[in-house]
Amino acid sequence: MLEIDVPTYSRDCLRSLVPQLDARANKYTRGKLALVAGCERYPGAACLAASAAQRAGAGYVHVFCAPESVPTVRAYRSSLVVSPWGDIGEDALPGNRPGKPAACVVGPGFDAGDPAQHKLALDVLRMAKAPVLVDGGALSAMASAHGRLLGEARAQDGFPTVLTPHGGEAARLAKAARADEPHAPDLACALANAYRSIVVLKGPDTFVSDGTRTVAVTCGTPALAKAGTGDVLAGIAGALLAQALDPFDACVLAVELHARAGLACESRMPALCVTPEDVIDAVSEAVANVLAE
Repeated sequence: MLEIDVPTYSRDCLRSLVPQLDARANKYTRGKLALVAGCERYPGAACLAASAAQRAGAGYVHVFCAPESVPTVRAYRSSLVVSPWGDIGEDALPGNRPGKPAACVVGPGFDAGDPAQHKLALDVLRMAKAPVLVDGGALSAMASAHGRLLGEARAQDGFPTVLTPHGGEAARLAKAARADEPHAPDLACALANAYRSIVVLKGPDTFVSDGTRTVAVTCGTPALAKAGTGDVLAGIAGALLAQALDPFDACVLAVELHARAGLACESRMPALCVTPEDVIDAVSEAVANVLAE
């Protein structure tokens, strides 16, 4: 439980952040998300993140995954556009254009020890002219001198970068940047400054920091302590970034919706039994819950 005073978002603030659809909206005006995920060993991470992104409102989700994973991701959800990693280039990754917002997520289902995937993560950070969320195995690329330089360059160019580490990943990022702090909110702030990014430090209480302000989300549940739920959070956050929310607000709302979806599942079944797929199915309930408050 949260033991120190860190602010949270009010109900009114959260409600105001939920994207509202224009009657003239199309799939591009609703936001395009490029999801670079799913190595040969972990195609399911791409499936979970992509499905969560669709449920969280992204108008167009394009998955780039390992060639071996393409058939699995295509079969998982027919509405997804799926391409192999070899198709990634500056022209393939969406950039923000007037009336056509976009974002990228890289890392769900990456093997942190694979040099080729490490390079791919850095290439995405270099090429993407839009917000990029770095998750999972791609965080190891950020914890390098090249990764920190790219974070700095992106910040100077006005392109937000979001890092979503759990405790172990945060410890590795902190060691690489010599930014260790004993308390989670201070660690989130230190990492945000070190990597010129917004940091979502995941845990029973989750802390979102941009290095200047830090916000807590305290409605988490152990029902979410299961492999794959982090991929769901990455997809939700990526979808909100792609819908042109302020990046800090997008991260706070994503964590809140993820937590509320977990609580909704827990209200219908033992927390022990909740799966990431259950959480995705409950995202719509979480959105309705926020809107109803």
